[in-house]
Amino acid sequence: MNIHLPWHHAEGYKSNSQIARVVTEPWATDNLYCPACTNNEIESTKANNKVFDYLCSQCDSRYQLKSSSKKFGRKLLDGAYETMRKAVMHGDAPNFITLQYSREKQEVNNLVLIPDFVITESCIEIRSPLSKKAIRHDYVGCNILLHAIPVDVRIPMITDGKVISRNLVRHVFKKITRFKDIKVSQRGWTLDVLNCVRLLKKENFSLADMYRFEKHLQSQHPSNHHIQAKIRQQLQVLRDMGLLAFDSRGLYRVL
Repeated sequence: MNIHLPWHHAEGYKSNSQIARVVTEPWATDNLYCPACTNNEIESTKANNKVFDYLCSQCDSRYQLKSSSKKFGRKLLDGAYETMRKAVMHGDAPNFITLQYSREKQEVNNLVLIPDFVITESCIEIRSPLSKKAIRHDYVGCNILLHAIPVDVRIPMITDGKVISRNLVRHVFKKITRFKDIKVSQRGWTLDVLNCVRLLKKENFSLADMYRFEKHLQSQHPSNHHIQAKIRQQLQVLRDMGLLAFDSRGLYRVL
């Protein structure tokens, strides 16, 4: 994987968004591979597909590329809210790849894969509707909340200009596919509780620590009125997946 961007494509362009598009898209076509299988090439679908940008011809995995010269913050701008919500509920969301590059060095700084099966309803935020005077005033978009996705399931492919080996990326991807075995209706709970564990920033924690997230989890799952019981249940799921260890009554350890 070559971190140098084909900056010659940007000649004649002044718009930052256009420059980002013309330098990152050809780079992605030449350098991206499929982490879900052994295919070292993925095909661009930009010309005829609005839902995903790249497709693996070997395993049919779909990828959507998001590029920025600035570091990605807490949110990722995406398309129509209802379309994305339905895609998540039916397991049809694309894998997201975030590409952050340097204009000065004309290189890729960071490349991160967010697998489709870790995008849950809790990660989707509805955006404010457009002005009634807008041409598409009935359009309602969404954001992907990056901060709601545990770091455990965000897979680095390039970090600070250093390329991560394909074997390691694929190993990590295969390891977290265990989340696919959890029903879509329950997967959100598992990932939300794991995210809360990570927010504690502790190697050892207690149930009391986790109960502090009760209101937060209630806001994410308003139809559930037994939050503490659900927290205990999901900690057991995470323990069975090998992400946590149960040390003694009410005490857990991050693995």
